[in-house]
Amino acid sequence: MTSVPSKNIWIRRQQCPCGDWKCYVAYEGDAEETSLASQLVKNDMAPLEAMVAPYVGMVFKSDDDAFEYYGNFARKNGFSIRKERSRLSPQLGIYKRDFVCYRSGFAPAKKKPTGEHHRDRKSVRCGCDAKMYLSKEIVEGVSQWFVVQFSNVHNHELLEDDQVRLLPAYRKIQEADQERILLLSKAGFPIHRIVKVLELEKGIQGGQLPFLERDVRNFVQNRKKVVQENDALLTEKRETDTMELLEACKATKETDEDFVYDFTVDENDKVENIAWSYGDSINAYTMFGDVVYFDTTNRSITYGMLFGAWLGIDNHGRTIFYGCVLLQDETPRSFSWALQAFLRFMRGRCPQAILTDLDPGLRDAITSELPGTKHVTSLWNILSKLPSWLSLPLGSRYAEFKSEFDVLYRVDNVDEFELRWNQMVSMFGLGSDKHIALLFSLRTSWALSYMRGYFLAQMASQSYSKSVDAFLKGVFSAQTCLRSFFEQVGITANFQNHARLEMQYMHIKTCIPIEEHARSILTPFAFNALQNELVLAMQYATSEMADGSYIVRHFKKMDGERLVIPEDEQIRCSYGGGKALQLFMKMAVLKMVRMHGFENINALLKLYSQNHPLQRSVLIMFAAN
Repeated sequence: MTSVPSKNIWIRRQQCPCGDWKCYVAYEGDAEETSLASQLVKNDMAPLEAMVAPYVGMVFKSDDDAFEYYGNFARKNGFSIRKERSRLSPQLGIYKRDFVCYRSGFAPAKKKPTGEHHRDRKSVRCGCDAKMYLSKEIVEGVSQWFVVQFSNVHNHELLEDDQVRLLPAYRKIQEADQERILLLSKAGFPIHRIVKVLELEKGIQGGQLPFLERDVRNFVQNRKKVVQENDALLTEKRETDTMELLEACKATKETDEDFVYDFTVDENDKVENIAWSYGDSINAYTMFGDVVYFDTTNRSITYGMLFGAWLGIDNHGRTIFYGCVLLQDETPRSFSWALQAFLRFMRGRCPQAILTDLDPGLRDAITSELPGTKHVTSLWNILSKLPSWLSLPLGSRYAEFKSEFDVLYRVDNVDEFELRWNQMVSMFGLGSDKHIALLFSLRTSWALSYMRGYFLAQMASQSYSKSVDAFLKGVFSAQTCLRSFFEQVGITANFQNHARLEMQYMHIKTCIPIEEHARSILTPFAFNALQNELVLAMQYATSEMADGSYIVRHFKKMDGERLVIPEDEQIRCSYGGGKALQLFMKMAVLKMVRMHGFENINALLKLYSQNHPLQRSVLIMFAAN
């Protein structure tokens, strides 16, 4: 029986087409490994070179070396060998080894059971006397094995090379073939089909594999038995450890009244899902909870549980921890419970936007539980999946498709996006591709043209994705049980939420009064975001119209002009902008300005638009971005 892993190992979720979460395929290097496996098979089938027969006095460094050498000699000469006897002494340990022909000795007589049909299988043993005996000696402090007897006289017919390869001793299923067999078996292939697929993939004739169909059947049956035994042990370990985790939550609640947790039980009163958060995390959410990143990309091999973490970003650009959950499965029901628990922890306040992975169950749960929240999938999450989805069907045209997709993502106008999307699908013949259909059905959650006016606080960027990975690495250090995992989450979350930052000097780039004022009230992270917008604004020119509206043009992109209309405390753009407050939210300064005494950004707009015409033009230019 295979023992259960002692460490709690976490992996990135990556399901194979069979639907089993335990079954995942690495797309990089598969072709090379298959080629290598095929070459190994060919090497095994190739005739062995001539070799010296063992002789009395021949020396080996170890008994394993001797057995390997004798085995190679046996295969070359049409038979196989087995280990028979060994002798042990207190001083030398094992000091004698007997290796014999596989047909040595005689099978013991078996008593036939009465009243039952019994198949009388004839034994291959016929008393063959071919053998190699070894003895160990210590020579100058080094142990060596000497051949003390050798006989190559057989009383049976020796096999040809195409027959000897089928002896049990030489029928080996290589590791690469084992993985392929298991994958095909999980996909529902019968044994004879699996053998045929392997023969076709290796380009060999039927019956030329280095193993038989019954070897494949025995391997699959034995592996299923091991998996069933391990699953039973893991179920028991998971039940015990989840109870310990629940006890840890209760103990933490007794010492910290701000700590919150919740859990569910199944029909057998076994702990099913657990979620928890900390007082500092809840306080951070009240200030920075406009946007939430819900990461559900990691699963425990040991427990089979999915880990979800609610994360955010503060006014210094740091990843902050809001809470986490362990789920038994990935159904909409489980995700709905997780989101409900999170809202209870955060006192019923919904985020304005939530960023997640491309998960259908999670998408359905967000639609149900957070109907007023903008659901976003970051571009980086999609780009990581495109190669495995489309590189094979597109072949050499994949690079061209990738360039077109990158341009399409940045299209500003919804109508233009949908027009160019249809053109792209037609150009590359992807009208029936299920992944392309999925991306189009989810376009409102990832295409830039559908996210204008929504505040994402730079959390859809690659840099934030990397900071999330760094945070999770601190959580997923190898843990022996769920209780120690719970403690590690607390340590990492506390460190992340209270990390100190070094003072940074913020340089002025534009000499515009609003930049100087922003430097005095904003953190370096928020100031850099605003400063970048100010620098970009210098690339636009404005022309005031008779009705008080403005035409805004980029100094190079003369075909991309925008009409901007100031209305009281609002700024409307011809490309779907919104209120000035919404426009400035995208610069990730809303929360920071609130913390420094302004009721909202409109106060900042008024301060500069009333007295500084140049600043008014800059603000109008922001509406064009």
